[in-house]
Amino acid sequence: MSALAYEEMTGLQKSAVLCLALGPEGASRITQKLGEDEVEALMIEIARIDRVEPDLADRVLREALDSAGAPTSVRPGGVGFARELLEKTFGASKAQSVVKRVASHRPDQAGFSRLRKADPQRLATMLRNEHPQTLALILANLPPQQTAAVLKELDRGLCAEIAYRIARMERVSPDSLQVIEQSLGADPDIDLNPGMSRQGGPGTIATILNLLQGTIEKEILEQVAERDQTLSEQIRNLMFVFEDLLRLDDKALQRLLRDVDTKTLALALKGASAELKAKLMAQMSQRAVGVLKEEMEMLGPVRMKDVEQAQMGIVQQVRALEEAGEIVLGGAGDDVVVQ
Repeated sequence: MSALAYEEMTGLQKSAVLCLALGPEGASRITQKLGEDEVEALMIEIARIDRVEPDLADRVLREALDSAGAPTSVRPGGVGFARELLEKTFGASKAQSVVKRVASHRPDQAGFSRLRKADPQRLATMLRNEHPQTLALILANLPPQQTAAVLKELDRGLCAEIAYRIARMERVSPDSLQVIEQSLGADPDIDLNPGMSRQGGPGTIATILNLLQGTIEKEILEQVAERDQTLSEQIRNLMFVFEDLLRLDDKALQRLLRDVDTKTLALALKGASAELKAKLMAQMSQRAVGVLKEEMEMLGPVRMKDVEQAQMGIVQQVRALEEAGEIVLGGAGDDVVVQ
């Protein structure tokens, strides 16, 4: 709003600034005379305003008020102000449904919207010098795949520190997010929503570590265990790695194998234990086993990186079956149930 020239402002935008100047009590006297659609349009405009420059507010006020008692300062806008004003206009119950529609018009409502679009390498470079607690809070609020990609770009010791903090994280207060906004908000690539909160905990970091390959997640868990063995075990129990296929019963394995490409399975089994290979092949027809063994022989020597990638792909298929309700995975040692 502050970058908008006064001459270009619409009547609705000027009305929004006027409401901010008057405050909830004064503005509610105006909105009470408007229809619900008109109030909603006004609230959407208010929710879009983060701050108003004094000179712009002064021009709007001088146009609207022919009085020497015009307010000398204007409070910040945002969804909070819109909610307060709506409650005074319509009451708390009716205001709630309007607030939800208004909030969806905030450009930053999704929280971290720009960060979610950032390249992991660039994001890692941009954030690597931040405090580990700040990093943990930001990465816990990004999609697990993106967080995993960022962690691969960071020092292993820092990764372990971040993982430890995410695992111990509980619901975050708006005040904590406000601190981050103040320290990072000036960066054009940072877009934070101070009203957002996120539940961390062992489950969150387990999901992230499941997306990391090979030695990375092992090193992180080992370093977490040095600080808190119990916490490390909680995380491990919530993770599902390729060798955990041994925990699946026959029906679950048969269901999984229907979705796994033979070439992918052959590559994944290059790094598997003899016990797991035997268990998987026991669920396949003799012809399918013959094709699989032939494929493995044709592969010859392979890079461990490629093996880990294939294994991670199969683990993701297991997770997809779990999410679809076809397989239920418990912690380590728990039974697996197939629907």
